[in-house]
Amino acid sequence: MNKSEFVAAIAAKAGTTKAEAEKLVAAYHEVVTETLVKGEKIQLIGFGNYEVSERAAREGRNPATGAAITIAACKLPKFTAGKALKDKVNGKK
Repeated sequence: MNKSEFVAAIAAKAGTTKAEAEKLVAAYHEVVTETLVKGEKIQLIGFGNYEVSERAAREGRNPATGAAITIAACKLPKFTAGKALKDKVNGKK
């Protein structure tokens, strides 16, 4: 499912226009992004959690030359599915 299909599905479920659904999806993305940039966690009970995880600097290898390189530390957005979502995906009640 791409973004336009996602917006169309939201519009159909909510009984709104695609333009209104597009605004809602954009607002959702903005809120999630802004919250994660602040380093805060979002918990959506029954759906999942969004959080920022930190990856330490580490040594890696350049696959072309085999030379050792240092990979810088970074922060990564992470989504963890909640139990209810996992159960639905796996066909459990």
